Amino acid sequence: MFKIISLKNGLENVAGFSFDGLSAGFKKDGQNDLGFIKAHQNASLWARFTSNKFKAAPIRHFEKTFNLNLDSIQNTSQKNADFYKNELHTNFILLNSKNANAMTGKAGIDDIDEIFKALKSLPNFNNFTLVNPLMSSTGVIGYRLDKEKIICAARNFNLNAQNSDALARAIMTTDRFKKEIALKVELEDGTSFNIACICKGAGMINPALATMLCFILTDAPIPNEDAHELLECAIEQSFNAISVDGDTSTNDTIMLLSSKQAKGYDREAFGFALNQICLQIALNLVKDGEGSTKVVAFEIQNAATKEEAKQAALALANSLLVKTALFGCDPNWGRIASTIGASGINCDENKLSIYYDDVLVYNAQNPQLDEIREKAAHEIMLKDSYKIICDIGTGIACYKAYGCDLGHEYVSINADYRS
Repeated sequence: MFKIISLKNGLENVAGFSFDGLSAGFKKDGQNDLGFIKAHQNASLWARFTSNKFKAAPIRHFEKTFNLNLDSIQNTSQKNADFYKNELHTNFILLNSKNANAMTGKAGIDDIDEIFKALKSLPNFNNFTLVNPLMSSTGVIGYRLDKEKIICAARNFNLNAQNSDALARAIMTTDRFKKEIALKVELEDGTSFNIACICKGAGMINPALATMLCFILTDAPIPNEDAHELLECAIEQSFNAISVDGDTSTNDTIMLLSSKQAKGYDREAFGFALNQICLQIALNLVKDGEGSTKVVAFEIQNAATKEEAKQAALALANSLLVKTALFGCDPNWGRIASTIGASGINCDENKLSIYYDDVLVYNAQNPQLDEIREKAAHEIMLKDSYKIICDIGTGIACYKAYGCDLGHEYVSINADYRS
């Protein structure tokens, strides 16, 4: 047994790390756009990245640092043994927003190396030796980093600071609110550990991580094998189950780091806490989806296989016609049925049932919405969050994906993204 307690102040609850954010002058109005995470001792590191073929320079730099080929790892059914067997370590991550450093080729990777070389000579880095330093970036694609601006701003880093709010805001782009969560896990034997997360993301959100930078810190002494397995499981149920606009970014990153300074650890408890954090953050990404007004769970029930259930759920979460119906609060079940039928799964209109929460909007016996059910469904769609349940009737497999509506503000934001 274990107890989960919600904490305030995000990353500040995790022992063994420092972090902060400041303005380097990339964002307007002096908002934070540069930050760091520093481990007091080398931290254990587990990471997952975008499935986009055009991976950004920070991800290619990660590959170079640890001599990995992420494309090979991600594109083979048999996991790369070295990647999952060997535990990676780092003690410093540099984060920036406004510039993705993507599609910049070898020069973009070299820029990162040159930045870290310059940081070593700064007075505030004199008593700190960088070990496998990494960078994570988000922003506009196709531009090289302004190295001098970053290095100049890094002179002002307080490497002993613990300011989770400042760092969370430094990685925000079109986000309407910061995404930060922390939990304390108390175990039956009286020991405990903490786990916390900051994340950014609002647009270019699509399963296969979603467009985001996500950093999870813990002081739990988690074994390497557990970390890989539990992180994969948490991602599959959260970040890989959401969609805002169907686009997958070049920079998607999830990093889990542990200082291993806590005395307590339990696999089940850690997995539960990690799942809870990832799902809550993922739902916040959908909630913040550039102009979105509601979060909708697409729950597929009784599909022939788990794969088909997932296929149908994600098709609904990605459909522009479904999203615009959500925005208009229009219980047009035809768009739901049409998307399922086009998703490629085994289905039969005579077996299909569709519910908005507990309101039946379609089955073979009730193909037309009467006035009472249409009004009830419309009232449900006015809420900030609800479920659309689709019983396929061909098996017993289930899957739940999460999406949002799509309205005028999304177009306005993305029509003028670079300004």
